[in-house]
Amino acid sequence: MLDIAILGLLMDRDHHGYEIRTQVRDRLAVSANISFGSIYPALNRLERQGFVEAVVASEPRGNALSTGSLSGERASLRALRATQGLGRRSRKVYRITLRGREEFVSLLGDPATLDDSRNFSLRMALAKYLTPSLRVTLLERRRTDLVERLAEMQSGARNEQLDTYARSVMAHAVKGVELDLEWIDNLLSTERNNQQTFAPEAK
Repeated sequence: MLDIAILGLLMDRDHHGYEIRTQVRDRLAVSANISFGSIYPALNRLERQGFVEAVVASEPRGNALSTGSLSGERASLRALRATQGLGRRSRKVYRITLRGREEFVSLLGDPATLDDSRNFSLRMALAKYLTPSLRVTLLERRRTDLVERLAEMQSGARNEQLDTYARSVMAHAVKGVELDLEWIDNLLSTERNNQQTFAPEAK
């Protein structure tokens, strides 16, 4: 899952490592399943495998400080010139390679893992890279999972031994699954009515 998240973010553009950490949380909404401490080791591994490459991006540290006096300005300028070449800090920017793009598309659409409900939110966040048929498959399998879960929860909610509070919690959970099903059905309807809209394919 971590590889899919990282490669998926890099499909859009190059990122610094800290940007990837932030985007995993804010854009892909999978921070609960991914440890931030695992991001950099994963980037290093993907780089060794040839799926990403690190390039150096330099940023200026700043110009000579204004001191308010002629002698001070000269001293500041001399210091800036003396450190020229050292006055820029470098940070790695990660870029996906052609092999990485191919690997990402393969991982995202892998039929063997499409049934994994833990990865559903991540795959949906990156669903623009799936073909229309794979998007429908992903949604149909999620719907099946939700229907089964709803039946189990409705059965549990009918347990007469539950007290008022436990029954309230169960009813709330049932409504949550029903809302998820409604969402999935709307997405499925859109996909089926718009099969000619293809996701951008990795090259």
